[in-house]
Amino acid sequence: MKRYLPLLGAFILGATSLGADAPMDWTKAEGPVAASEWGVFLTTLWVDVGILIIVGGLLTYAIFKFRAKEGDDTPPKQVHGNIKLEVGIMVVSALLLVVIEIPNVKAIWYTASPPEGREVMDINIIGHQWWWEVEYPSLGIKTANEIMIPVGKVVNFHLASADVIHSFWVPRLGGKLDLIPGKVNQLWLEADKPGEYYGQCAELCGVSHANMRLRVFAQTDEDFEIWVSSQLEGAALPESDSAEEGEALFLSKGCIACHTARDIPGALGIIGPDLTHVGSRGMIASGVLPNTDEAMASWIQDPEAIKPGNIMSRDGPMYNGTLEELTPSEVEALVAFLRGLK
Repeated sequence: MKRYLPLLGAFILGATSLGADAPMDWTKAEGPVAASEWGVFLTTLWVDVGILIIVGGLLTYAIFKFRAKEGDDTPPKQVHGNIKLEVGIMVVSALLLVVIEIPNVKAIWYTASPPEGREVMDINIIGHQWWWEVEYPSLGIKTANEIMIPVGKVVNFHLASADVIHSFWVPRLGGKLDLIPGKVNQLWLEADKPGEYYGQCAELCGVSHANMRLRVFAQTDEDFEIWVSSQLEGAALPESDSAEEGEALFLSKGCIACHTARDIPGALGIIGPDLTHVGSRGMIASGVLPNTDEAMASWIQDPEAIKPGNIMSRDGPMYNGTLEELTPSEVEALVAFLRGLK
């Protein structure tokens, strides 16, 4: 019995992951790519179920029909080599493979490149350990971890990696594709309706792989234009004494070696996420923490405890000891400055 417990646990985990509120439920297709892939899955599933019923039914029939009866020690009649039956099985198997292959090939062709005749928005995605760099080349916008797209518009993602192999996956919109160092892969998606779609790196990429999350927000054209306008503006200037102190600390403590904050003099780092509008994001630390004062303070004080192995941690390559030197009031000032960058 013990050997079946892992299988039972996997079944229960899989079943509960498909709940109504599961944000990563891949069975809820909310875009044409996801719908295409879901259709392939269902076709394959029903063919397999049919094969299971037929083969299982014949096997069950044979077990009861030809089982040994009590007291009967006579071996059953031995039958070998029914050519018609064997050829028939091969023909039926080939036809079933064709039935499965046709929707697979159609889906591959359909998802290989954006549909012709449609307006396409290009977005560059660069995977880092462990966050997502997001760039809209035609709009001149850079952000991180949260991707805004207009509803009903084809979005073509250009996927690359800055370090190791990652995998871009937004289950409800469909598609899963690796980000490989030195290579750019392309994946297109489209959202049918406004909403928030959770994503995740799907390729083991290091100790904090599970903490490499992302979100895609599908917006109406009007809301998307508002977002674009806000992103094109520079970083918000400090409006309080605490935020002004935070800006000074941001510049003096070496944060600018890794981070950009447009219109903040000297803040031109490119190693870490662009923080120009970090205060307007719903989450921080690549979707691990809500963007609140408390969470931001926790991240500044001890990023290693939240995302082990990240470059800001005490064992990271960019750490210079400044986090340990921060006083509670300095942390509060940094939080005021960063949360004000909207």
